[in-house]
Amino acid sequence: MAQQTVKFSRTDSAKFFRTLNKRVNNYFKENNIKKTGNWKLYLKAVVMFTLLLGPLVVLLTVDNLPVWLQILSMIVIGIGMAGVGMNVMHDANHGSFSSKPWVNKLMGSSIHILAGNDYNWKVQHNVLHHTYTNIQGHDEDIDAGRIIRFSKHAKWLKIHKYQRYYAFLLYGLLTVNWAITTDFKQTYQYLKRKLSYGEFPNPATQWTKLIIGKIIYYSIWVVLPLVSGYAWWQVLIGFLIMHYTAGIILSVIFQLAHVMPNTEMPLPDKEGNMKNTWAIHQLFTTSNFSPKSWIVEFYTGGLNRQVEHHLFSNISHVHYKNIAKIVRETAHEFSLPYNEYNSIWKAIAEHYEQLKQLGKKPTMA
Repeated sequence: MAQQTVKFSRTDSAKFFRTLNKRVNNYFKENNIKKTGNWKLYLKAVVMFTLLLGPLVVLLTVDNLPVWLQILSMIVIGIGMAGVGMNVMHDANHGSFSSKPWVNKLMGSSIHILAGNDYNWKVQHNVLHHTYTNIQGHDEDIDAGRIIRFSKHAKWLKIHKYQRYYAFLLYGLLTVNWAITTDFKQTYQYLKRKLSYGEFPNPATQWTKLIIGKIIYYSIWVVLPLVSGYAWWQVLIGFLIMHYTAGIILSVIFQLAHVMPNTEMPLPDKEGNMKNTWAIHQLFTTSNFSPKSWIVEFYTGGLNRQVEHHLFSNISHVHYKNIAKIVRETAHEFSLPYNEYNSIWKAIAEHYEQLKQLGKKPTMA
């Protein structure tokens, strides 16, 4: 069955996004600053790559490290993996890390040492998620297969009654799946559907890049430790600790933006038409958290401000804090929602509650 074509409304009589876009553009013009990254972002990139690669260097060069220090090192690597993904790779593959395309391409390629693939990520994230946010059957970020029910429109199974207990445990498997199966499945599906962000790649070239990327990835995280003297079981345990740490962090951050009680899961009508314009749709389906926490903002690469990110993904996250007031005030001016939780702990508690509600058997209308 062909996938339904979704069309957003083009009717915005109040001109919300035109007004907001003008105000945001004026902010950058009046302050004479670029929308791309600055020295703050470049410094963060150094910090995150150090967290990712520094412990690996220690593990490969220092003999007889205590077991607890080996475990701690793999946890820090996992924290660095998520940090590079959120702060460097994410901005770069949105084209907002630098004003220079080659820098964005280089930094975006960091995804290959994080277990992913840039073509797949751009299609899933830039095309499907950012365009069809929270629309069942189109946004793959709310599709967890049969095991977790993220949308009220997804099929309910008996196991979902317990998802609030096991979901967080499964979140840690996210990047493991990237490394082993997800990238191959996505490349096959996206090429078959002729999907791309920008120019459609030559299929043979994409498959070659994917395989070479995996060889580089496994060479760094599996082969190097093995040839450095670690036993296979030590490498396996370390690999799982690293990925589980990164997976938990990334999954929770992702879900706090969209699978929440204050976000909607709208569907198109029978003709594929959505009620709202794309920009207004983002306000109804996206939520912020911890806007006043500098450490959350620093580490998550501004992904705690998903409202700003979804409306202006072409702007580097280092500017989100400064444009947030403009976005919030404009949304309120037009009587539109601006979803936000004051703390990450409140947001996590609300996500747990949403998992609980979605786990309940739907009542027949």
